[in-house]
Amino acid sequence: MRTAYDVETVRSAERALMARLPDGALMQRAAAGLAVACADLLGKVYGSRVALLVGSGDNGGDALYAGARLARRGAGVTALLLSPDRAHAGGLAALRAAGGTLLDAESDAAEEAVSRADLVLDGIVGIGGRGGLRPRAARLAEAARGLVVAVDLPSGVDADTGEVHGDAVRATATVTFGAYKPGLLVDPAREYAGALRLVDIGLELPEEQAVLEAPQHADVAALLPEPTGESDKYRRGVVGVVAGSARYPGAAVLAVAGALHGGAGAVRYVGPAADAVLARFPETLVSAGPPAKAGRVQSWVIGPGLGDEADGLLDVLDSDVPVLIDADGLRLADVRAVRARTAPTVLTPHAGEAAALLGVARDEVEGQRLSSVRALAERYAATVLLKGSTTLITSPGSTVRVNPTGTPWLATAGSGDVLSGLTGSLLAAGLHPLDAASAGAYLHGLAARFASGGAPVSAQDVAHAVPAAWRDIHTS
Repeated sequence: MRTAYDVETVRSAERALMARLPDGALMQRAAAGLAVACADLLGKVYGSRVALLVGSGDNGGDALYAGARLARRGAGVTALLLSPDRAHAGGLAALRAAGGTLLDAESDAAEEAVSRADLVLDGIVGIGGRGGLRPRAARLAEAARGLVVAVDLPSGVDADTGEVHGDAVRATATVTFGAYKPGLLVDPAREYAGALRLVDIGLELPEEQAVLEAPQHADVAALLPEPTGESDKYRRGVVGVVAGSARYPGAAVLAVAGALHGGAGAVRYVGPAADAVLARFPETLVSAGPPAKAGRVQSWVIGPGLGDEADGLLDVLDSDVPVLIDADGLRLADVRAVRARTAPTVLTPHAGEAAALLGVARDEVEGQRLSSVRALAERYAATVLLKGSTTLITSPGSTVRVNPTGTPWLATAGSGDVLSGLTGSLLAAGLHPLDAASAGAYLHGLAARFASGGAPVSAQDVAHAVPAAWRDIHTS
C-alpha cells in the first residue's frame, strides 16, 4: 500500500529523527532530494532560470538550500522573499554563497522574475498551512509560465484533508518528504499537486498510523479470488442483481456484465429487463422475483436503473448476505433499515447521491471528500465507496482507501453500473466489504485505462476489459 500520514504524525516523526541527527541535517536531506528532482525536470541545469517563492517557514528553507545546489550547478537562481525579515537565515546565506540573487517579493521586478523562470519552486507555506494564499503570493504563483515544483505540498491546500479554500499553487510536480500527505492523494487538492515524487529522509512511520491507503497491484493481486480444481459455480460465488426497469433496461445489462466479468460463478437476475439481459448474456439465471424466491446467492446488487420501483428492496435488505446498494437504491433505501442489517452493506454513491444521503450540498461533498466518506460510513454503519475524480472507500473505524486507477474518460453513462456488478461479484467470492470495494474500484479503473488508451470509452468497453486488467494485476 502507498500510505499517507497526517501532519501531526509526520511532525512527530521529524522531531524524533532530528533529535538523533546533527542540527540542520534533516533539512539538508530534503533539499538534496528536492534539487535532484528539479534537475531531472529541467533536464539541463546549467544556464536555466530558477525562481524561488520563499515564505517564512521550513519549506522556504528547503527551497533556499535546493536553490543553492542548483546555483552551484550553473543555474541562475532568484529567491523572492515574501517575508524578508523571517526567511530562513541559513538558507539565505547558502544561496548568497552559491551566487544566487535575493529579491523582495513586493518589488516591481518580482513578477517578471517568476514569469521568465524555467522552473518556479513553491516554498511559500508548509504542511501546517491553512487557508488560501495571500494576494501577493497568489499573484506571483499565477505569473509562473515554466515548470512549477511544490515543496512538500502545493501552498494553499490542506495537507490533512485535501480541501482548498481560496487561491493555491497549481504545481507541475510536488516533491514531498518522508511520507505522502492525504491532501496529495485526494481531490480537490490532488489536482493542484501534479506528478508526485517522494523523497526518503529517514522518517519512521508505522503503517498502522496511516490515515489513508492507496492500494497497488500487489495488494489487489493478494485479494482477488482464484478458483481451484474443486471449484464450481456456487463455490466461486453467485451474485443476485436487482436492477433495470422498463425505462432503463441497459442498467441491468451493465450490472450483470460487471458481475460476470468480475469472476462470479453465476449471476441471478431479478427484474423487468430479463429479455434484454438474456439477449446479451444467455448464461444469466433470470427470475420473475421476488428476490427472496430467486434462489441461493452469496451477495446482492440492487439499485442501478430501478427508477421508482422499490419492489424487492426490503427482501434484499432482509437477506443475510452482503448487499451492495447503488444509484436509485440509495434514494429508496431507509437509513434505519440499512443500519439494522446484520450482514455487510456497501453503498456506492457519487457526490450528488452522497450529498442527498448526508443532507448537504453537492459542493460540500466535492470539497470535503475525506470527511464526507467517513460521515457516510458512520451514519449508515456500512462500507462506503464514494465515486468521483478520486474514489474513496472506507468502513466505520477503518483507514480510508483511495483508488489510484482510472481515467477521466471513465466519466461515462453506465460505468457505475459495471462497477456495482463487479464489486458484487467480489463480495460473493467472500472478500471483506472494504477489500471487495477497494479491489472492485481498482479493477474498474484499470480496465477503463486499458479500454480507453486515451480515447473515449463506453461502459460496455470497460466491462469487457476487466479480464485484461485482472491478468495484468497478476502478471506485473
